[in-house]
Amino acid sequence: MFMLKVLLIQCSWPIVDAGRGPAGPAGPAGLRSIILADTHLLGSRHGHWFDKLRREWQMWRAFQTAMTLHNPDLVFILGDLFDEGLWVSNREFYSTVERFHSMFHVPRTTQLHVVVGNHDIGFHYYSVNRSLYKRFRDTFSTPSVQLLSVADGSSFVLINSMAMHGDGCSMCREAEEKLDDVAQTLRCTEADDNVCLQQGTDQYAQPIIMQHFPMFRESDANCTGTDAAPLEERENKFRERWECLSKESTERIFAKLKPRAVFTGHTHHGCHHIHADGTPEWTVPSFSWRNRNDPAFLLVTTTKHSMSVKKCFMPQESTVIRTYIFGGAIAILILLLAFLQ
Repeated sequence: MFMLKVLLIQCSWPIVDAGRGPAGPAGPAGLRSIILADTHLLGSRHGHWFDKLRREWQMWRAFQTAMTLHNPDLVFILGDLFDEGLWVSNREFYSTVERFHSMFHVPRTTQLHVVVGNHDIGFHYYSVNRSLYKRFRDTFSTPSVQLLSVADGSSFVLINSMAMHGDGCSMCREAEEKLDDVAQTLRCTEADDNVCLQQGTDQYAQPIIMQHFPMFRESDANCTGTDAAPLEERENKFRERWECLSKESTERIFAKLKPRAVFTGHTHHGCHHIHADGTPEWTVPSFSWRNRNDPAFLLVTTTKHSMSVKKCFMPQESTVIRTYIFGGAIAILILLLAFLQ
């Protein structure tokens, strides 16, 4: 994977604006996070065994190379870890979990956090059930809404998109209660309440949201870049609760959490979208070559007051295949010339 190393070496950490506030305990460089999405590890139902072997080797090599070169403080994987999580038995699920941890192994100095996707437990309306949600939640320690405060003062809120439908289901009620608790904690710290300080609550930082579904937007029409959806797909209207969160849920989350940024996955395409209130959202393209010819991930540097984002592309599979074909043809030609002599 020589081309992979060459590309990833050229992709360096973005620099935050130090003039907007102190960098905090993480140092002048700020806190460094790798964000990726939609790994879709195959199970026994879909795909050929060789396809599974090839895709998993590609992702393992790419991720471990990125870890070695960039050495992040945090890694976030934004859902759809598995392709068949909603169908597989417990035995196959836990076997796939072992493969996941082998592929996406991180050192003790790096924290790995995941959020749940629809392929992990199913869409809300037709396949998700309490047991699938509980299995994923207990395995990865991912509550429906989680506030993560880290050393530099940055705050992240991890959200289960399938629980944001507001229809009163048990999973949704649990998520709403946790969302209210997180919002109360943020309000408390923002007000610099003495009770918060006595309880050891961290100082306020405007949170960064991590979830699988994009926030509500009508389509990808305003998304640009080589990793954006194909032109013929960008005008397709998003269905609320299927391609994105509902408008109501989006407004509720924004009103309660007042995020400074949102990171999402699900579409398999890249997009940088600015919401009406000015909140930026980055939709991260799939990390798997099975879903894209040009997978990518994000390098994000944060401090309590600043943030900077850079996208890192991996080699296009079509380019890799052409290189192998060209190299093989040259090797055969050399052997033929040697034989004729």
